[in-house]
Amino acid sequence: MGRLAGKTALVTGGGQGVGRGIALALAAQGAAVAITGRTERTLKDTAAEIAGRGGRALIVVGDVGERDDVDRMVARTVGEFGRLDVLVNNAQSSVQRALEQTSYADVELAYRSGPLAVFHAMQAALPHLRASRGSVVNLGSSAAVQGEATFAAYAMAKEAIRGLTRVAAREWGRYGIRVNVVCPAALSPAAEEFFAAHPEKAERVLSAIPLGRMGDPERDVGRAVAALVSDDMAYLTGATLMLEGGRTLIG
Repeated sequence: MGRLAGKTALVTGGGQGVGRGIALALAAQGAAVAITGRTERTLKDTAAEIAGRGGRALIVVGDVGERDDVDRMVARTVGEFGRLDVLVNNAQSSVQRALEQTSYADVELAYRSGPLAVFHAMQAALPHLRASRGSVVNLGSSAAVQGEATFAAYAMAKEAIRGLTRVAAREWGRYGIRVNVVCPAALSPAAEEFFAAHPEKAERVLSAIPLGRMGDPERDVGRAVAALVSDDMAYLTGATLMLEGGRTLIG
């Protein structure tokens, strides 16, 4: 049956990488999962994998940077499955440049697809999460926590998401809704492409991880998210979990 049997989850950016891993792990624990994104092909692939394992999946093509699309994602999920218990805000677009080269357009892209998308999704989901006393997981990043060079727009967006998460945790606790952040380090297609282009950076990153490896999107990140949104973690809210094998230690 799984610890999430009878529950419904919505995962943005669920067609590949960490989002795909989270969607697969939630489905493995019994949740019906709606996955959203801009590329229908990757969404179909993830949905087919979930169905092949005996789970239930819905795909909704759309752009989290568009408020109408976000509203439609939530409405389709509830229309198909009848409820919403878990919202995972994973989707994020950004470009990587030195601070002095970062443009307003770069920042706007990161904010529209990041904190504004999270803000819109949380507002759209709130009535349904109140009914289910559900859980929200927002994706942050150690690049923002640590202030890594060349991540100006991305770091701004991700730390804005963490701030929004803490506010929501305080305001929505009275509804029984938990809101947390996870900062993962996993071998998504984007991470693999970046490391292939910057092998020296990849070596430095791996050497800084006490567990000695990058995480697996499903086994290391997805299963942790599944545990986080389950009743096993019912007393945790407003937290930032660094799922990075010990690379970033914060107090």
